[in-house]
Amino acid sequence: MIPAPDRTPLDRDFFDRPVLEVAPELLGRTLVRTTPEGPIELRITEVEAYAGEADPGSHAYRGRTERNASMFGPPGHAYVYFIYGMWFSLNLVCGPEGTASGVLLRGGEVIRGADLARKHRPKARADRELAQGPARLATALDIDRSLNGTDVCAGPGAPLRILAGHPVPRPRIRSGPRTGVGGDGAAHPWRFWADGDPTVSPYRAHVPRNRGQKAEQGMEQRTEKTPRTSRA
Repeated sequence: MIPAPDRTPLDRDFFDRPVLEVAPELLGRTLVRTTPEGPIELRITEVEAYAGEADPGSHAYRGRTERNASMFGPPGHAYVYFIYGMWFSLNLVCGPEGTASGVLLRGGEVIRGADLARKHRPKARADRELAQGPARLATALDIDRSLNGTDVCAGPGAPLRILAGHPVPRPRIRSGPRTGVGGDGAAHPWRFWADGDPTVSPYRAHVPRNRGQKAEQGMEQRTEKTPRTSRA
């Protein structure tokens, strides 16, 4: 008989560590999203680590901005960003306050509230696709920029919490290059996933954008303050 997932909340000390320690240890944990319609719970199966100003692939590589301020702490908070003028992504801030590092939640299995997740993701062909990829995960759990800076260690009733769950055993954890990261950060093997889990997203290498696409992306990012929720 498989025991029920451990519902002990992860405390701030769990997140107040180097990001490359925290990231693989988040696999198998339970993300609880409390919405006005009811709770949605997710077993985390895929993550990516970003090491701030030491990491060319990180939003904080060139320092602190209004957009990335949440990455600089305190640990145990959410960093939610808007990308391509369409999607949101959820990160969990790690390390001591004043540094910038975080773990991007890339994929997971909805284990409670699947009916609500399906309402948010009506185009999902199967439940394993509900949160397969960071944009799908955020959409399925109704996560947007209003949750940026949320304290995930705040306790019952908080909109986002992380519970102990069932940590993935080390022999089942795989690592490799991060999806879609180019330049000097492309080779970092900082993507971690549960081996063989059907909710893990397929790896995609970085594809350089042409100048027109870059200009369009920059325009989209400048409109971030008035985001629109989208359905993946």
